[in-house]
Amino acid sequence: MAAVAAGRLRRQLLLLAAPWSCGPRRGRSGCGCPPAGQIRAAFLRFFQERHGHRRLPSAPVRPRGDPRLLFVNAGMNQFKPVFLGTAHPRSELAQHRRVVNSQKCVRAGGKHNDLEDVGRDTYHHTFFEMLGNWSFGDYFKEEACSMAWELLTEVYEIPRDRLYVTYFGGDSSLGLSADEECRDIWLCLGVPASHVLPFPLKDNFWEMGDTGPCGPCTEIHYDHVGGGRNAAALVNQGSPDVVEIWNLVFMQYSREVEGNLLPLPQHHVDTGMGLERLVAVLQNKRSNYDTDLFTPILDAIHKGCGGPRYRGLVGDADVGRVNMAYRVVADHVRTLCVCITDGIYPGLSGAELVLRRILRRAVRFCSEVLHAPPGLLASLVPTVVEVLGDAYPELMKNADQIMDIINENEAAFLSSLERGRRIIERTVQQMEPSANFPAEVAWSLYGNLGFPLDLIDLMLEEKGISLDSAGFNELALEDAKRKAGGPQAGQLGDRNTHLDVHSLAQLRSSSVPATDDSPKYAYTLGQHGQYEFSPCQATVLMLYRDQSLQKEVEAGQRCGVILDRTNFYAEQGGQACDQGYMIRLGQQDILFPVESVCLCGGYVVHEVTAVETLRAGDQVQLFVDEAQRLACMTNHTATHLLNFALRHVLGDNTEQRGSHVTAERLRFDFDTKGPVTVEQLQQVEQVVQDVIKRNEVVHMAEVPLTLARRVQGLRAVDEGYPDPVRIVSLGVPVETVLTRDSEAAMQTSVELCCGTHLLQTGAMEDLAIISERQLVKGISRVIAVTGRQAKQAREVGQCLAMEVDSVSLRMKQRSTSIPEMQNLSKEVGQLTKVVASTAMPQWQRKELQTILKALQRTANTAIKKLEIQQAEEKAQNLLEKHCNQPVIVDTVPADSLSILMKVVNQLCDKSPGTSVLLLSPQVSGEVLCACQVSKNCLPVFSAADWAVAVCTQMEGKAGGSPVVAKGSGNAKGMQGALTTALEFAQSKL
Repeated sequence: MAAVAAGRLRRQLLLLAAPWSCGPRRGRSGCGCPPAGQIRAAFLRFFQERHGHRRLPSAPVRPRGDPRLLFVNAGMNQFKPVFLGTAHPRSELAQHRRVVNSQKCVRAGGKHNDLEDVGRDTYHHTFFEMLGNWSFGDYFKEEACSMAWELLTEVYEIPRDRLYVTYFGGDSSLGLSADEECRDIWLCLGVPASHVLPFPLKDNFWEMGDTGPCGPCTEIHYDHVGGGRNAAALVNQGSPDVVEIWNLVFMQYSREVEGNLLPLPQHHVDTGMGLERLVAVLQNKRSNYDTDLFTPILDAIHKGCGGPRYRGLVGDADVGRVNMAYRVVADHVRTLCVCITDGIYPGLSGAELVLRRILRRAVRFCSEVLHAPPGLLASLVPTVVEVLGDAYPELMKNADQIMDIINENEAAFLSSLERGRRIIERTVQQMEPSANFPAEVAWSLYGNLGFPLDLIDLMLEEKGISLDSAGFNELALEDAKRKAGGPQAGQLGDRNTHLDVHSLAQLRSSSVPATDDSPKYAYTLGQHGQYEFSPCQATVLMLYRDQSLQKEVEAGQRCGVILDRTNFYAEQGGQACDQGYMIRLGQQDILFPVESVCLCGGYVVHEVTAVETLRAGDQVQLFVDEAQRLACMTNHTATHLLNFALRHVLGDNTEQRGSHVTAERLRFDFDTKGPVTVEQLQQVEQVVQDVIKRNEVVHMAEVPLTLARRVQGLRAVDEGYPDPVRIVSLGVPVETVLTRDSEAAMQTSVELCCGTHLLQTGAMEDLAIISERQLVKGISRVIAVTGRQAKQAREVGQCLAMEVDSVSLRMKQRSTSIPEMQNLSKEVGQLTKVVASTAMPQWQRKELQTILKALQRTANTAIKKLEIQQAEEKAQNLLEKHCNQPVIVDTVPADSLSILMKVVNQLCDKSPGTSVLLLSPQVSGEVLCACQVSKNCLPVFSAADWAVAVCTQMEGKAGGSPVVAKGSGNAKGMQGALTTALEFAQSKL
């Protein structure tokens, strides 16, 4: 009785801490509903205070050390090392037994992608909060179900008759029976049998991936209608009236590479409940957007745009898609706030590209549907911070930065959006009726204005027009081939950008001046440290197509454009060329995408796709792709710094043999006496990082070539330089290094270079060498990445190092079980592949590869010893059973064909005159076969013929030599196979 009273008191105290003023039980009357913050806090407090869970903060939405994920999309992501057994035994993560938290999650891009559904209904989101409790080898099904039921029905006071639970109904193909244990637990908790429902594998069996931990799950569903009805038929049927609110996963199996399931050594519990759905239930709302997680944001949107209020309409009832726009903007601004705070910014690839699409989708709905003034999206940030800031205080610290980034990206896209809209309007007016929208124009919008393809399709759909998808895909394929450097791409580019000797002669004889490309260096650092690139006005001097100079090129054709001046960087000095677009002066709606740039004989040739007729004499304005240029500048300055660091660490005899700089990475080839050691790689990175931290000024100036060559310590490759030549010096003014007898250049990087560079080294942020190998004897190649890519490479390296440490510790325990050692060996092999192929610091890769190589040797040796030991024991038993028999035919348990063959060999060694054939039935239904014939019986008796005869009886196959052979078959024919084996041997003796 005392225990009952104590339990009642604890429950009352918890309820007093979280007083629900209304809930599903109390109906829609009452003065208020529990706020979302209180609901979240009650969940955390319930598990922390009543059930001894450790409360952890949410992990950032940028995945740490998992390149397979764009965003953290589930609460369990940060605990993968625990589930996989890769957490270091001495790490804090490995110490956890019971954990609770509220995890920030983003599902947009990749396997889990809700982006296109957001706004169309009232429950999809790109950002959501996942409430979860975990047990790592502690409690299991009974406790997990009991806690969940207690929280929902006693703390949150959800009526029991509105809740339905599902459990795994079994799968005969996998040999898995129904999870009756889970069913019985729910029944014991008082859930009516009519509310406990079995479902198949696709609904109630959770898997982390193709391999790894998995297990049955039980889901709790809520009936919004209630009223005493039985809604069992609506569970898992996609009904908005009956929704899943909580999923409890019981990780008790591991799916192997072969597809079979093995029991996990430790059972885990992983639960997830979407806060947004839970709040909707407890606030008596049918839509997540009607809860206080969204209503303040929706109110702020209304205040900012001044249009009609949000009414929760969907589908055809939502005239003008105004309500859809409200939902899109409210959802997307939450995602933007969380992602930017966690270090994911709108960008050009991966998660950054997805976030840019989210931002642009929100901007478009603000502008075109809500008719809001610019800046609305950023103005919502304080409201988002007010709603989520208590749970995630990091949002409060970054509010100003979030607003600045949103405003900058919105301004850029609004300009592009308006221009794109006019381009589409103008193109549609000129189109023939029922014609498809031209692929060239769509490609220009996609490549130069950053329009996602789905946005182009949507804008065309509004006008009842279809895109020429086949033509668009062809352009995309051509672009991919060109970027991949394929031979077809090279031939195509050569015909339009590489001027042939006759065309060059014609240009010169016609007095066409060489291109002035000095504007490519016209960029500065803005007030807030951002790079500002100036557009350039130019005149078309000549066009080049199919190795022919032309004065005019028609729409849809790809050609080379020669201008009098340009701010585009042509590929040279190892740096990739710029991309971007040009427009005619006075015709802002016509974009000519510049896809590559080549320098031939002093002429800069821009390869473009003409969206309209292009003529010599046209006045154009050029716009460089600033993000790509800045990435190239960063990596080029990093190349100079790497060059200096390699010489500093490896010695003055280290000479550059080649380099290549792109927006994604840099490559550097150099003289070396042998492979660079782990220690040397670490030292090189440290030298680079020291210069980055000092934020050295990058000095650049053009000087006479003869003067430049006198600089002591000057780095230059063996190529022809223009005169005057450009000097790039890190940290030391060019005037100083040019001073006679100055040794300043000996202490820093000073190079002759025509490339574009950062103005200060700090913008590089970091550098990681992710590959180093010898091309040929005496020449090595390193590949490096900078900035966020470098930081991500280091995170991945740390995670893999922890996995290797975990395997090492388990290997030292020296299991006496062959299957366990084989699993360890397999794990080492898989880790070896991952370490070899993943972008990570090369010094760390080398360290881990050395460890893994030793671990593989240890595992192989241990397996071999265990197999021999096991084979000796089995052989001795069989020898005692079949004493002095000329033929031994029998069955024996063996984990592999290798062990079975060893048993046969041991028998024949111990009894040289005996011929042996052994069968070993396996759990899978397969039967292994191994045999050896005594040399005294050759050539009449052949082991290969013996094995074939036996395995054919079992509908299998076999092969080998006259002395030894092996094979396999089906267990159904095993008894007949034993008889055949004995009869075959007797017929030969």
